[in-house]
Amino acid sequence: MDRLVPLDNYYRIIQRELSFDFLYQVTSKYYGKEGQKSIDPVVFFKILLVGYLNNINSDRALIRYCSNCLDVRLFLGYDLNEDLPWHSTISRTRQLLGEEVFLELFRQVLSLCIDKGMVQGRRQAVDSAFIKANASMDSLVEKEVLEDASAYVNELEENSEYKVTSTRKKLVEQHHNWKKEEFKAMPAARKAIQLDEDGNEIRPKFLSNHTHYSPTDPDAKISTKPGKPRQLNYAGQLAVDDKHHVITGACASTAGSKDSTIFSEIMDQTLSNFKQNDIQIGEVLADAGYSSGTSLQYCEDHNLDAWIPNFGQYKPEREGFIFNKKENRYECIQKGGNKAFLPFKRTLTDSKGYEKKSYRSS
Repeated sequence: MDRLVPLDNYYRIIQRELSFDFLYQVTSKYYGKEGQKSIDPVVFFKILLVGYLNNINSDRALIRYCSNCLDVRLFLGYDLNEDLPWHSTISRTRQLLGEEVFLELFRQVLSLCIDKGMVQGRRQAVDSAFIKANASMDSLVEKEVLEDASAYVNELEENSEYKVTSTRKKLVEQHHNWKKEEFKAMPAARKAIQLDEDGNEIRPKFLSNHTHYSPTDPDAKISTKPGKPRQLNYAGQLAVDDKHHVITGACASTAGSKDSTIFSEIMDQTLSNFKQNDIQIGEVLADAGYSSGTSLQYCEDHNLDAWIPNFGQYKPEREGFIFNKKENRYECIQKGGNKAFLPFKRTLTDSKGYEKKSYRSS
């Protein structure tokens, strides 16, 4: 089989450039010395790598692909007459291994990219993207309604994420009814009426993360982007080096999470990844979704120059006032203002999740 695979084959290059031997040490706590022999950790991660490179997201399809390809068999160390691991073994092993194992592999690859001069490290761009969940919108079911707040508190320990108070449900339903009326005036509402198999009119469903969830994947959230259909998603956060666009940090969150609330998590990992390679990041680029006082404070605390535009309601100045940083208050400088000042009162969180400081006289 070795003679049948060209010397410049892609998987030969990976085998030559990337050593997987460190995986034996980082996965040792998951393997015992007795009992039936399990899948080789190097083989497992190589199979996952093949799936990623070929955009195969089904374990059944992945094993079938690996079995049929000579170069992949050579890469995995399996001869033509040897059976590859079952697809269920891949699924179970993926669930068994902790995040630290996958992160260690990521850091090993990043170190190789740094050694090859592909990563500069000075400037990182951060952004997010939806990752489609393996669950259908048709799988959504209504959360169990709790009659009052006290019952809600009593059942917090019992799958509280999948329950909703009757008061909250009523508010959400009012919002959905408003959306339904607004929908009537839209061009899409004037399309021909569709009927189901029983002759009933098919009406658009207004579903919300507040009132519905998917038993197939409870962590997936309903989300959408302009011009895209609503579907169940996760959110992937990525940090990318601006020299050759190498990914330097990655983490996942629910699709309903604000980018600004995940900023510190993705940056903590990215800074840690670079610290292992003795590289100091200097600048961070991100869109307005990451703009918040907490994000900017994080950048200041870590000596990072932040190129993040402020969101629409932000005002850099207050006309007629100057800010006294030492006293943490605004002071009136207009004539006749009697040098009045507005001290800091508290920090508020608005409906969009942004934190705002409140300065007022009473």
